[in-house]
Amino acid sequence: MRQRPIPRRTPGNLPSDLSGFVGRGGELSELGRLLDASRLVTVTGAGGVGKTRLVLAAARAAADAAAGPVRPSDAGGPADPAQERYFDGVWLAELASVRDPALLELTLAEALGLTDHTTRPPRTVLAEHLAERRLLLVLDGFEQLVDETADLVRDLLRRSPGLRVLAAGRRPLTLDGELSWPLAPLDPEEALALLIERTSAADPAFALTEANRTVLAELCARLDGLPLALELAAGRLRTLSPEQVLSRLEDRFALLTGGSRGALPRHRALRTAIGWSHELCTAGERLLWARLSVFAGQFDLDAAEYVCAGPDLPVDSVLDLVGELLGQSLLVREETAAGVRYRMLESVRIYGAGWLESLGDARRLRRRHRDWYMGLATWCELDWFSPRQEEVAALVEAELPNLRLALECCLDEPEEIHLGQYLAGTLWFFWAGCGRLTEGRHWLDRTLEGDLGLAGPEYESSRLKALWVLGYVAALQGDSVASMSALYECRDGAARSENPVAGAYAVHRMGCLALISDDMTRAGELLGSALERYREAGELNSNVLMCQVELAMALAFQGDLAGALSLCREVRDICEERGERWTKAYALYVLAYAALDAGGTAEARRLLAECVAINHTFRDLVGLVLAVELLALVTVAEGHPAEAAVLQGAAEPLWDGVGMRLFGSGYFNAPRLMCQERAGELLGAERYASCARHGRTLPLDALVERALRGPEPAPVPAGPLPRPRGATERAERPMVHPGAKSRKPAGSPEGEPAG
Repeated sequence: MRQRPIPRRTPGNLPSDLSGFVGRGGELSELGRLLDASRLVTVTGAGGVGKTRLVLAAARAAADAAAGPVRPSDAGGPADPAQERYFDGVWLAELASVRDPALLELTLAEALGLTDHTTRPPRTVLAEHLAERRLLLVLDGFEQLVDETADLVRDLLRRSPGLRVLAAGRRPLTLDGELSWPLAPLDPEEALALLIERTSAADPAFALTEANRTVLAELCARLDGLPLALELAAGRLRTLSPEQVLSRLEDRFALLTGGSRGALPRHRALRTAIGWSHELCTAGERLLWARLSVFAGQFDLDAAEYVCAGPDLPVDSVLDLVGELLGQSLLVREETAAGVRYRMLESVRIYGAGWLESLGDARRLRRRHRDWYMGLATWCELDWFSPRQEEVAALVEAELPNLRLALECCLDEPEEIHLGQYLAGTLWFFWAGCGRLTEGRHWLDRTLEGDLGLAGPEYESSRLKALWVLGYVAALQGDSVASMSALYECRDGAARSENPVAGAYAVHRMGCLALISDDMTRAGELLGSALERYREAGELNSNVLMCQVELAMALAFQGDLAGALSLCREVRDICEERGERWTKAYALYVLAYAALDAGGTAEARRLLAECVAINHTFRDLVGLVLAVELLALVTVAEGHPAEAAVLQGAAEPLWDGVGMRLFGSGYFNAPRLMCQERAGELLGAERYASCARHGRTLPLDALVERALRGPEPAPVPAGPLPRPRGATERAERPMVHPGAKSRKPAGSPEGEPAG
C-alpha cells in the first residue's frame, strides 16, 4: 500500500510543557481511545479541573506519534495509523480571549498559520485549507461563544473528512457524533503528588514527611482534588505551614460558598480556593489582581504599571506586587518573541473582574487600558520606519488580543468612535504588512459604519485615516469597488478639511489600485502626483517609499526600465540607511526583474532570496508569492526546470490567499506564464505537472527554506530563455509581459488558475 511521502508537513503549534504533567495516566489512555472512536471529543468540567492540561497532554502524545519515524505495521504494510491520521499536524486554537463572534474564524485561521488577503469569508478559507488535510485541531476556552463554535465545528467536520477535533470546555458542543467526557478531579494520590511537585518546585527545601502527610492529604481532600486549587495552595505553602493553610481554608469555607447550595462541590471548592487566595492577599495585591483582569491574554510590566497604578497603588510598587502574585500562582510568566510577559489564568481573571466590578472601577480601568494600547499603536506606527520593524511586528502580534479589546472599548462609546477609527487606521502597517488584511478590514468597516457624525469635525483626520487605510486594504484584497469608494470619500474629505497629507494617501492608494488593475498610464500619473504631495507635506515613511516602488513598477511595465531602476535604487538606499526592511523587499523585487532582464541570474537570485526572507518574516503573502514566482523564472533560466516547476506549484496555494483580482493582472502574472511555458517545454507536460503537484504539498516554511537554499540537482541544458525585455525592445514592450491581459494557455496543468 502507498505510504505518505516523507518529510512530513508542518507538525503544528503546540506549546511546550514548562511545568510537567502529573498523574492522569488512565485519563490520557481513555482520551486516546475516544479519539480513535470519534472525530469530535469534548472534555468537560469545572474551571480549574485540569481540562486544558489534559487535552494538551493528549495532543502532544498524538503529535509525537505522528512525528516519529515511519513504522509500517508489518513488513510491506501500511504506515502507523497515528501518522496517517495526523499527517498534517496537531494545532491548538486558544479561544478564551475571543469575545466578538466575528473574530472566531479569524482566530482559528491564525492558529492554523493561514494568511488570507482575499474578501472570501474566513470560514470558506478554513474549509478549503482543511478539506484535504489530516490533522487534529484542539479548541480550548470556547464557553463564551459556544453556539458559534458549535456551528463552525459542525461545518468544518462536514467539509473536512480528515479533520478531528479535541475540545476543552465547561460544557459540550452538543453536536451529532460528539463524545463528551466529563473530567473528574484528581484522585487522592495524584492530588497529593501534584501538590508536592508544585510546592517543591517553588521551595526546594519542601518535602513530604510522615509528619505532614496527613494534613497535606486533608488539604487535598478539602480542595476536592482540583488541580488549579492545588496549584494555588502550593503557592501559599512557600510562606505558610500546611496546618496554617488548612486552618485558613476552613475558616472561609462556609462564607465563600454561601448561597451556592445548588452548585457542584468542585465548583464550590474552586471558588473557595480562589476566594481563599484572594483573602490571603494584601490589600495592594488584591487591588492589582482586580485591575489586571482588564487585560486579555498576555501583558507586559509597562502596561501593568500604566493601567493599574494610581494614588492607591503607586507605580513603583507594581513590580513587587506582580512578583507576589507570581509566587502565589495567580499569574504566569511566559517568554515570548516580544519579551517577558504575564498571563492570568482565566478562572482567576474572572474572579478579579467580578471584584473590579464590585469596586465600581471597571469602566475607568477599561478606558485606561484602551488609552495605553492606543499609545502603543501610535509608537509602533512610528517605529515601523526603523531598524526595529521586526520587533514591532512581534509586539503587535503578541498584543493583538489587547488591541482587539481596546477597539471594542472604542466602539462601546458612540461619541468616541473617532478613537476606534484612529486605532484601526494606525495599525495599517500590521494589517497590510503582516498578513492581517481580513481582520483589518473587519475593524475598519466597523469603525466607519459606526460613525454617526457624533465625533465632530475636530476628529475628521481620524476618519480620513481610516478611509485611506480601508481603501488600501480593500485594494489588496481585490475589492476595487469598496476601495475606490473609500478613497474618493477620503480625497474629497481631505480637500474640504484642507488636510493635504490625507489627500496624498488617498491619491497614492488610487494609484496602487490602478497598478494592480493593469492601468499603468493612470497608475503612473496618480503615483507621481502622490509623491509630489508627500514631498510638499514633508512626509517620509514606509508608505511614501512604497509609493515610489509602485511608481517604479508602473514605469517598468511601460518600458522605462532606467527610470524604474533609479527610483528603486534610491528606495533601497534610504531603507538601508533607516533600517527599513518591508518596503525594501519590494524594491529588491523590481531590481531582481532588471537583473534577470540583463541576464544576471545570479544577481537576480541573490536579490530575490533576500526579498523572500523579508516577506516571510513579516507574513506578507503578496510580496512573498510575487518573489517566489519570479524566482521560479530565474530557476528555469539557470537550467533547473524541475525545481522551477516545484516553486511554481508551491506558489499556487499562496495565490489562493492573495485572491484572484491581483492574480488576474497580466503584468504581475507574466513570470508565472513564462516559467510554465519554458519549464513545460523542457520537462514535458506530465513531468511538469508532477513537479508542480509536489510543490503544492510544501508547507510555507519548507517552501521558503527551499527557495533560500536554491536548486540542488544538476542543471538541464535549457537553451536561451526568452528575456523579459530585450535591450533592443525596451521602448516597444513592457518589462516581462508581451500583453497585459493574458489568459490561461491551452494545455495548462489541470487545476491551474487562469491568468
